[in-house]
Amino acid sequence: MSSELDLPFGRVPFDHPNEECGVIGVFTSEGEASRLAFFGLFALQHRGQESAGIAAANGENVVVHADMGLVTQIFREPDFYPLVGNMAIGHTRYSTSGSSELRNAQPLLVEGQNGQLAVANNGNIINAVQLKLQLQDEWNCTFTSTTDTEVIAQMLAHAIGATWEERVFYCMRQLEGAYSIVVQTKDTMIAARDPLGIRPLCLGKLDTGWIVASESCALDHLGAEYIRELEPGEVITVDADGMHTATWSGGTGRRALCVFELIYFARPDSIMEGQLVHSVRQRLGAQLAKEHPVEADLVIGIPDSSTAAAVGYAQESGIPYSEGLVKNRYVGRTFIEPEQRLRDLGVRQKFNTLVDVIQGKRLVVVDDSIVRGTTTPHVVNLLRKGGAKEVHMRVCAPPIKHPCFMGVDMATRDELLAANNSLEEIRVMVGADSLGYLSVEGLMKVVGGSSGGFCDACFTGNYPVPVQLELTKLALEQSGPAAD
Repeated sequence: MSSELDLPFGRVPFDHPNEECGVIGVFTSEGEASRLAFFGLFALQHRGQESAGIAAANGENVVVHADMGLVTQIFREPDFYPLVGNMAIGHTRYSTSGSSELRNAQPLLVEGQNGQLAVANNGNIINAVQLKLQLQDEWNCTFTSTTDTEVIAQMLAHAIGATWEERVFYCMRQLEGAYSIVVQTKDTMIAARDPLGIRPLCLGKLDTGWIVASESCALDHLGAEYIRELEPGEVITVDADGMHTATWSGGTGRRALCVFELIYFARPDSIMEGQLVHSVRQRLGAQLAKEHPVEADLVIGIPDSSTAAAVGYAQESGIPYSEGLVKNRYVGRTFIEPEQRLRDLGVRQKFNTLVDVIQGKRLVVVDDSIVRGTTTPHVVNLLRKGGAKEVHMRVCAPPIKHPCFMGVDMATRDELLAANNSLEEIRVMVGADSLGYLSVEGLMKVVGGSSGGFCDACFTGNYPVPVQLELTKLALEQSGPAAD
C-alpha cells in the first residue's frame, strides 16, 4: 500500500494518500515484550516505511532502539538484548509532522519531573508550534527532533497530576488535532486516543497480559484476543496492578474516525468501527456500481488496495471480475530523487498487464482514490498498450478537494487534482473513456456515517477542529533554532 515506488533510477510518487503511522504497546508477565512488539510492528508495516523503533522497560529504566528503514531491516537478534522487560511500545513511521530523518524516528525518549518516558504517536498536533514555544518558556525544554511527538512527550514529562490518567487528561486539554499515543515509563504502559477518535487504536488480551495497536490485524498475528476499540478520549494504563481505564470528561461526544482508514489505509483483515475492512470495501464497490454503471466486459482493480472494491463492483453490476494488472510486490525502497522522464517506466516496474485477459475488452478499472493525478494516466496508458478497447475509471472515494491536517500526508490544495479541475477535465487528463467518483452520501451510507462519526474533511472541507489552512508538515522545523 505504499504511495511511492522507490527504484534505483528514481522515486515515483504513486497517486494515493501517504500512510500515517502504526503504534503498538505490549505488557506481558512473561517478559520478551520487545519481541512481541516487533512482530506487531511487522503486521503494521503498511502504515509507514520510513523508520521504526521499539522502547522497552524492565521496572528500572527505558531503553529505545530506532532507525531508518523497514522493521525487518532495523532489528537483528543483538538489537533485542538491551530491550529486556515485560513492557514495550513500538512505532513504524511515515512522516506527517517533521522530515524523514533519524532524529524523528520514534519512540522518542525524554525525561522531566515525571521521570523518564518514551512516546510513539499516530496523528498530527495542529497547535504543536505554539505548545513547543510554551514548553520552552515555562519548562526550559530542549527539543532534539522536529516532530510533534516530542511536544507530546515533553508535555507528559512535565504534566501536572497525581496519576498518569490525570497527566494525560492535562495534555488532552491543550492538544489540538489527531493522536493515538502509546507511552512507556519504567513501570507503566499507557495508551490514549484523542477526544474525537480521529486515529484508530484497539485493545487486545494476551494469555499473559495486554496489547494495544493501531489495527486489530496486529493482535491476530500475536495470537491475542480482540477486545474492542478504545473510545475517543480514553486512557488505558497497564502496570503490575493490572489494566485500568478512564475517559476524559471534557470530550464533546462527537466521533470523527478518519474515513480513509476504511477506504485505503487499514489492512483488509482489520476491524474498525465494528466492521471488517474488507467487507466495507466490497460494499463501497457495490455502491459505486449503483451510482456509476457502464457497459463493459470486465471489472479489474488496481492491486492490491482496490481489489475488494472491484469485486464488489463486479458483483453488483453483473460484469465479470478478473485480474488485469499484476503488481510487483518486491520493488525495493531507496531514497533517490525522482526524474520525470522515468515516471512511466516506474509504473511499469510496479504493474504489468495480463494482455490475454484485457485485449479487446471494455474495462471498468476500480481505484480507491485519485489525489494528484500523477499515476492514473500512466496506468490507463499501460492498459491501452495492453490492448484494452475502452477504459472506464471508477473511484470508490469522493473527489479529494481539501488537504488533511490530521495525520495524513496527502497534498496541498494546489496539488489536489479535484480541487482545481472539473470532472470532465480530470477524465481528459487521465485519458479514460469515462470517470466516476463515489458520492459523499454514498460513502457515508456504506460506512454508517450518515449521522456523523467520521472525518470526511478531505472531501467536504468540514474539519472536525479548526485548522490553519497554511499548516505544513515541516512547521516545527521552521519554528526557530530550538527545533534543530
